[in-house]
Amino acid sequence: MSDLTNQMVIAERTEVARGVRHLLAAPLMVEGDAPEVFDIVRRRRDPIAKWFDYYCGWTLIVEPRLGYARLVKVRTAPDPTRPARRMRSSRAEFDRLRYVLLCVTAAELFAAPVTTIGLLAGRVRAATAEDPLLANFDSAARAHRMAFVDVLRLLESFGVLQVIDGVTESYVDSDSAKVLFRVDATLLLRLLAAPTGPSQLGIPTAEVPLRVNELLAELVRERRYGPASYPAKHTDTSGISETQRNLWLRHSVFRRLVDDPVVYFDELTADERAYLTSPTGRQLLRRAADQGGFALEERAEGVLFVDPEAIATDSRFPDDAATAKVAALLLLDTMSGPATDEQLRRAAADLLTKFPRWARTYQGEEGARQLVADALVVLRSFGLVRTQASGLVVPLPAAARYRVSGIRTSPAPEDSS
Repeated sequence: MSDLTNQMVIAERTEVARGVRHLLAAPLMVEGDAPEVFDIVRRRRDPIAKWFDYYCGWTLIVEPRLGYARLVKVRTAPDPTRPARRMRSSRAEFDRLRYVLLCVTAAELFAAPVTTIGLLAGRVRAATAEDPLLANFDSAARAHRMAFVDVLRLLESFGVLQVIDGVTESYVDSDSAKVLFRVDATLLLRLLAAPTGPSQLGIPTAEVPLRVNELLAELVRERRYGPASYPAKHTDTSGISETQRNLWLRHSVFRRLVDDPVVYFDELTADERAYLTSPTGRQLLRRAADQGGFALEERAEGVLFVDPEAIATDSRFPDDAATAKVAALLLLDTMSGPATDEQLRRAAADLLTKFPRWARTYQGEEGARQLVADALVVLRSFGLVRTQASGLVVPLPAAARYRVSGIRTSPAPEDSS
C-alpha cells in the first residue's frame, strides 16, 4: 500500500471518528451552524451511518441539498437530564406552558411555508381554545408572549424557522410586532425521534394522564427487536429469536455507552452484563471505541468511553464555568464515603463562609441547602453519586477519577467569582 493510500485511509478514519462524536453531541446538525463539520458528515456519511446502525441501531439521515443531518437517537427510557431550554442567558428549563406551546406551534407550522409571528400566534391561540385539555394561549399576556418567543427561538436554533425580517424578541413587548418567518417543514418532520408517532397509539384522551409511562414506552418501542426489548414483560422467551436477542443486547449496551457518562455493570441486566463481558462483547467494545475515536476505560465496576477531545458531549465535568459544577467537584472531594444531606450542607456552608465572594446567588439563608441540591443534580447526571431511598448520598466508583489527594482539579472558588 502506497504512502498516499495510507494517508487517505488515516484521513478517512479520523474524519469518520470526528463525525461520529460530533453527531452524538448534536444529533440535529444544520449546515449553517457548523459548515466544516457538516462537510465531514456529508462526505463520510456512509461509514458514519454504518457505525451508528451496527453498534446502536440508530439511523442517520443526511440531506446535503437541504443542509442538515439528523441522527435519530432512540432511547428506551425518557431522559430527564436533557430538557428543552430557553435560548436566554439563564438557560432555564421549559415549563409545562412552553412544552404545550412547542407542540401546538409545531403542528400549526405546517399550514404555510412562510408566515408572520402574528398569524402564527393567532393559529396557536385558536388551536388551544378548541382543545378543552389545553390552557388557552393569551397573546395579550406578556408571560405568554415570552413563552411563545422562547418556543420560536428554540425552533430557530433547530433551523426549522428562519427569520426573514424583524426580530423575534420584539414580540415580548408587543403582540403587534412584525416578524416574518420561513418554515422548513421537512426539517420539522425530523424533530421527533420516535419509531411510533403519538397519533398512532389510539389511546382515548381521558386515559392519557393515567397511562403516561406506558405511552412513553410505546413511543420508543422498536418492533424489529420483538419482545427482546421488554424482558421484564416477557418471561416466556420462546418467541424471541436468537437474532433479535443478540441485536437488542448489542444495541442496548452501546446506546448506553455513547449516551451515558459511565456504564456500571450493576445497572445492566444479567444478559447485558454477560454480553458485554464476553469475548465477543469485549472485542466489539475495543473496535467501536477505536472507530469512534474514543479511549476505552475498563474497570471491575463498569466501562466508559472517554472522548479525549471532548467533542461528543454537550456538558463537561469538571467545568469552572458553572457554580454548581465547581461546588460538585469540591463537595465530591470531601466524600470519603457515604454522606448524609446534613454533612453535605455543613461542607457547603463552610465553602460559602470561606469564599464569601464566590457563589453570590447562594449566599442567603437557604444558600447551602440549594447549593447542595444543585451540586447533587450535577453529580448524579455524570454517574458519580447515587442517592439511596434513605437519603444517603453514596459516591460511585467513577468519582475516584476526580479525587486528587489534596491537589485541586479546578481553580479555587474565589478565582471563579
